[in-house]
Amino acid sequence: MPGPRRPTNENDVELNARSKDAFFRQNYAPATRIEGVEIVELKRFVDDGGAITELGRLSAGLHSQLPGFEVKQVNYSEIEPGAIKAYHMHLRQTDVWYVPPHDKLMLVLHDCRKGSKTEGATMRFVLGDGKDRLVRIPPGVAHGCTNLAREKGRILYFVDVQFSPDPKETDEGRLPWDFLGAEIWQVQKG
Repeated sequence: MPGPRRPTNENDVELNARSKDAFFRQNYAPATRIEGVEIVELKRFVDDGGAITELGRLSAGLHSQLPGFEVKQVNYSEIEPGAIKAYHMHLRQTDVWYVPPHDKLMLVLHDCRKGSKTEGATMRFVLGDGKDRLVRIPPGVAHGCTNLAREKGRILYFVDVQFSPDPKETDEGRLPWDFLGAEIWQVQKG
């Protein structure tokens, strides 16, 4: 999104009329964080023989870096280049996502929780792309992703509710892929 226009300073070069009308400053301020969403930076240990990233230490299913999060199931998902997998949401389940650093997925989160401090807020950011991070996604936050890379993308994710395909028991629901508009999935130009 374009940032605010800045008043001219006497030391600034003068732009022609067309450029001056289109000129804006990019906004580098941190995006609003949805209440309950956590991002945990992980350490990647590299040596001449490879690398290892510790995704978490568990004691009786409790994740040491995510207080209160008890792992009940671990899943692995693959996403084809350019595919959009959105939106799904849970009413009870918390997801914790990890995208390997050599992959590049754009994650979009939207707070659908009535009465939340961040109700209606949206977060959009890249996972993988050289970084090791976990992202905690609380119940009531719609989430989806698109694969920005030219290769298949991967997600490892931990959940605190075991999946059931039974319609009477399942905790997974969906929103249309374009619930926030189709443009949310486009790479920002400029």
